[in-house]
Amino acid sequence: MINTIIFDLGAVLIDWNPHYLYRNLFADEQEMTDFLGNITTSDWNEEQDAGRSLQEGTDLLVAQHPQHEANIRAFYGRWDEMLGDAIEGTVEIFKQLKDSGKYKIYALTNWSAETFPVALERYDFLNWFDGIVVSGMEKMRKPTPAFYKILLNRYHISPKKALFMDDNLRNVLAAEKLGIKSIHFTSPEKLKRELEILGINRPQ
Repeated sequence: MINTIIFDLGAVLIDWNPHYLYRNLFADEQEMTDFLGNITTSDWNEEQDAGRSLQEGTDLLVAQHPQHEANIRAFYGRWDEMLGDAIEGTVEIFKQLKDSGKYKIYALTNWSAETFPVALERYDFLNWFDGIVVSGMEKMRKPTPAFYKILLNRYHISPKKALFMDDNLRNVLAAEKLGIKSIHFTSPEKLKRELEILGINRPQ
């Protein structure tokens, strides 16, 4: 019997995309794609999610690629411009789960401790959670098993009674290895169907 739901945030409940910023900075789409794929990479960004300061991460990258300094500094200097809207279909599912009163609902997110307060101010639904564990505050991130265990231990969650959802398959597989039933999120519509199959959030 599942009594706990664990959401990822980015690309599940919140539309975060560096393209929203960098399309304003690059005239050429391919140049933008090359910059994001080869300079401000996901691996680099995840180090800030794991606790490295934005200043340190930025300075390190500028030293490696001084010709791209202005665009590198924009990554965190104008970070809020990468935030899009809430993903309304998933927020509606979240609200239905919350209103049912059947589940404790948590968030487990890879997110910099320095930028997360911006999201807290922008998205009211972040206040609906029974608890949020932020990688940048814990100095570790998904898919590290110890990061999941922080959430489980802090809120006394039984892995066998929890359901986790994340858009990154790597993170889903890591949760499953800990005995947490998981859903690889691809869209609100597909999530709704999968929850109904599990007997969760089934229409009355």
